[in-house]
Amino acid sequence: MKDKVSLKEKIGYGFGDAASSMFWKVFSIFLPIFYTDVFGISAAAVGTMLLVTRIWDTSNDPIMGVICDRTNTKWGKFRPYLLYVAVPFGIIGVLMFTTPNFGLSGKIIYAYITYTLMMMAYTAINVPYASLLGVMSPKSNDRTSFASYRMIFAFAGSILVVLIYQPMVDGFKNVYTETTSYQLTMAIVGLIAVCFFILTFLWTRERISPPKEQKNNLREDIKNLAGNIPWFILLGAGVATLIFNSVRDGVALYYFKYYVIDDAALTFSATTLTFSTVYLFLGQATNMLGVIMAQPISAIIGKRKTFMYAMFGAAILSGFFYYATNENIWLIYTLQALISFCAGIIFPLLWSMYADAADYSQWKTGRRATGLVFSASSMSQKLGWTIGGSVTLWLLAFYGFEANVTQSPETIKGIKYMMSFVPGAAALISGLVIMFYKLSDKKMAEIIADLEEKRLKEEAQNN
Repeated sequence: MKDKVSLKEKIGYGFGDAASSMFWKVFSIFLPIFYTDVFGISAAAVGTMLLVTRIWDTSNDPIMGVICDRTNTKWGKFRPYLLYVAVPFGIIGVLMFTTPNFGLSGKIIYAYITYTLMMMAYTAINVPYASLLGVMSPKSNDRTSFASYRMIFAFAGSILVVLIYQPMVDGFKNVYTETTSYQLTMAIVGLIAVCFFILTFLWTRERISPPKEQKNNLREDIKNLAGNIPWFILLGAGVATLIFNSVRDGVALYYFKYYVIDDAALTFSATTLTFSTVYLFLGQATNMLGVIMAQPISAIIGKRKTFMYAMFGAAILSGFFYYATNENIWLIYTLQALISFCAGIIFPLLWSMYADAADYSQWKTGRRATGLVFSASSMSQKLGWTIGGSVTLWLLAFYGFEANVTQSPETIKGIKYMMSFVPGAAALISGLVIMFYKLSDKKMAEIIADLEEKRLKEEAQNN
């Protein structure tokens, strides 16, 4: 490799996931309750909308990956999309949190349109961003480091948004209507995200290209992906992990609003943090600690075992969460910290393992399709998010949830299940699936050395 990876580049790469995670966390935590309690549509209608729109959205990911693999510019295959899609990404986010003066049917149609556009924009910028990890360095350690920076910044972005979002909404409500307050808050979040994506474009580089003799052949790329067993295992584990996270995130504000009875927990000057805000902040902070510990722990026991043990730990702790009462806020916070620490560990490992799966495919077949591998991986992320988000809202409807009223004991019990046993089961499945992953760190070192030898031979022949 002609030039070394710098700290600035790692930070630049991290900014991209800070931007994505800000929006992701808004979608996961604040959007469901915005739709049901502010926008004014039922939980069942929102759950169905999430499923219908995300089925279309999920199919877009591999399409975007194929487009990226066939893009050739002076900036590379993936970086240009960070520049050109950033502004539309921010604008559509604001439109999604805009409440039009329509009837119920009109609002539902508006929600379908804006949510679909938002997910398409998310795909158009996030698939190239994720794929960038596979071409910035051929070294596995560099990739794990990039993935760790990515996750640290991702959780930093999440922390930022959970700390400022609700306080900004509450602050704007002193001057504007509730609907306008959400719109203005999203405008500020969107502007920050746009700036972060542009910094990622400016501070990163693409260093790995497909083999010179490789011809574009979509059928061959898809055939190779279909034979990539490690990728399928990561697909299953990733879907289960995202279900685990999206259910816990999606029901959290309902849990605090209707069971804990959200109130002021901390006050700083003129800013008040509610119990739910502290809970969400604590989760993101301990997620980040998990991310930091992922590399040193996996260096000792390997990526697969680290992933597996973290998910089993999250499953057990989630089961205990059911027995935390609304009077014991400290037990709720303690379990949140421990569960989030376990969850944080697996994310840099997952994306680093996807990069390994791309290398494995090239080593096995002689063809490299980084965009397709990562877009299909992003597709699995969307699939888990889709299933988790839809299940959350359907279960709320099943348990008799009605917006802005006192909930029945049966509804409260259902909300507690959704904070504990439901995500716990998903975490258990994720841990069981990853047991079958066979690309050990030793095996990857051999694969990377072999690919590097081939690259050096190719450079020597071209020179």
